[in-house]
Amino acid sequence: MILAVDIGNTHILLGGFDDKEILFTELLTTNRNSTDLEYATLIESALRVNLLDFASVDGAIISSVVPNVTSSICRAIERFTSCTPLLVGPGVKTGLKIRTDNPAQVGSDLVMAAVAGIREYKVPQINIYMGTATAFSLIDETKTFVGTSIGAGMGVAADALCERTSQLPSVAFETPKKVIGTNTVDSVKSGLMYQTAATIDGMIDRIEEEYGKPCTVVATGRYAASVTKLCKRTIHTDPDLILKGLMEVYFKNA
Repeated sequence: MILAVDIGNTHILLGGFDDKEILFTELLTTNRNSTDLEYATLIESALRVNLLDFASVDGAIISSVVPNVTSSICRAIERFTSCTPLLVGPGVKTGLKIRTDNPAQVGSDLVMAAVAGIREYKVPQINIYMGTATAFSLIDETKTFVGTSIGAGMGVAADALCERTSQLPSVAFETPKKVIGTNTVDSVKSGLMYQTAATIDGMIDRIEEEYGKPCTVVATGRYAASVTKLCKRTIHTDPDLILKGLMEVYFKNA
């Protein structure tokens, strides 16, 4: 089994695959202060829940936007398995053409989503990642990564709303019955869910208008499934998109 790890600012996507078949996916909390042993314990627990263990790991690949956590998880894997993880970064073959001002600045999570996106879906494509940040990436008809629009994610918006207001509560990410809420909780839920969905629809329109052609739209990330169903545009929701990208890159470099 190949262990795949995508380290985000808030969460860590952990998955396993064998011959391009996804065996499991789990979500861990990103903690910049955790030691390699603490991360090893979390990874071992995730493996055991899925009836696996460190002995099942034949290889590993890591993409990350949190460098200090990268080193801790890399050491954890090296300590308890016989493999050295492949780190997504300069020198690693992804097969993705990137036409931004500085390709090295494009987040590895966006690169992995794009790698899988162009393999699984038609181009031109708008690839939406909904995590700590919400990012809209454009991939043109030549399968080239053109650029990205990045904004605050739903979780960040919800935390800011709760922390910076005295009377608005923290709420679950659930769809209220109406767009216009008649109580505070439903009103906040509407703002988080429907306003985000409207933003997604609006951004798709603007990107297509600027690009000049209609695009296939693919969304992934923690919040994608709950929000895209509220959008008016047709959006393919793929929760495993980043893991599929890690699989693709691993086999390109294996």
